[in-house]
This record gives sequence, C-alpha cells and structure tokens, in this order.
Amino acid sequence: MKIAALSAAFLGSQLFVMPVSDRVPELKVEAQCQATTATDKAMGLAESQSFADCMRDETNAQQQLQTLWTATSSPVRDSCLGEATDEGSPSYVDLLTCIQMREVANAMETTPKLRGASKNRNKQQ
Repeated sequence: MKIAALSAAFLGSQLFVMPVSDRVPELKVEAQCQATTATDKAMGLAESQSFADCMRDETNAQQQLQTLWTATSSPVRDSCLGEATDEGSPSYVDLLTCIQMREVANAMETTPKLRGASKNRNKQQ
C-alpha cells in the first residue's frame, strides 16, 4: 500500500515536467487569442486586435520557430517554454520573443568588450 502511494505520488509529480523535444511544442493559443480580443474590447482600445489577427500572429510565430527551434539550446528552449506557457495562456509569439531576446543577450555577452585608449600607444609614436 505504501509503495503504491509513493509510486502514485512520484508519478503525479512527473506529470508537471514538460520535456522539450526537437520539435516545436503544440500550444493551444485559441483561448489566449479570445481572451486578448475580449480584453482589448473591454478596455475600449481604438485599435483592438481581432481574433483572426491574433491567430495569424501566433501562426507566423510558430512558423518562425520551426527553423529556429533546433538551433536553440535546450536550456533556453526549456526556460522560454516555461515563460510562454506561464499562467495558462500559451503563446508562440511569447515563445519566439523570449528565444530571440536570449539570442541577443548571448551575442552581447560574447562580443569583445571595448577598452579605453591605451596609455602606451601614444608613447610608441
């Protein structure tokens, strides 16, 4: 009985682990687009986003992720997927933005740092 309970507890905790594969995960973005459209209308925004526009943006982001996904490291994919699905509103746009921002940050870290003028350079002339 105790083993079964421990196994169930262990297996239950494993249900929340989201392994990231070499394929872009399938996200259910329809509810997020419906909520965004409703929120925009409720706020009375002059240029609120329609459901169709939201879905188009999500589809475009998903397509861009197809080429970017395998070139992105697993830790970045895992972290960004967590951010993009946080609070139950998954978004390919959020996932793509996160990955792109991490790439820019990583590129900035690997760019050689500029140094000030050398004191010795002027003495050698």
